[in-house]
Amino acid sequence: MCMEKTPWERAIDFHGHVCMGLAKGFRVAEAAMGALGGERDVDEQMVAVVENDSCAVDAIQVITGCTVGKGNLILRDYGKQAYTFALREKKKAVRITAKSWEGAKQEAVLSLRKKIAAGDTSEEEKARLKEMSEEMLRDYLSKPLDEICEIKEIPYDIPEKARLFSSVTCSCCGEKVMEPRARLQDGKAICIPCADNYNRGWGN
Repeated sequence: MCMEKTPWERAIDFHGHVCMGLAKGFRVAEAAMGALGGERDVDEQMVAVVENDSCAVDAIQVITGCTVGKGNLILRDYGKQAYTFALREKKKAVRITAKSWEGAKQEAVLSLRKKIAAGDTSEEEKARLKEMSEEMLRDYLSKPLDEICEIKEIPYDIPEKARLFSSVTCSCCGEKVMEPRARLQDGKAICIPCADNYNRGWGN
């Protein structure tokens, strides 16, 4: 008999491996769904603005349905464990930040990881690191959300839905580019990579 996979298992399948970063995104997504009272998005009614490009973002895409391809997951790579979620119909938005993880076990794990990176660990230490990491992961996934996330309702102010644009042909490489992303050079349309390679004739 085929058993339906849990949301956590689906997140692992999508991401490719288990890690604390994925777990953070999973718990943040749980917090967002609970705070907004929404269902998994299918048509851009929910919007997510993520402030990092870490493993967490994969879990957020799986659980919330906000994806880069649909245009309702927006990356602002500030290197922060902070996420904004909003529902268009309810005009409600929340900002969620992941609280720092501290403690003796965390310090021990970081210390062992540094030793492994330096090539100075025994097989016993590697096994211990694996065991401790798994314990921390299980603990993190079972903690009450208010212990690991800070959730604040914020003013509703989110980007409009993704729009469709015409394409133009880059006069340099000949490839198609979305019209609002094209640059104008010598009166001709040019794509961003070709424009960035503009060398004023001094290079090849």
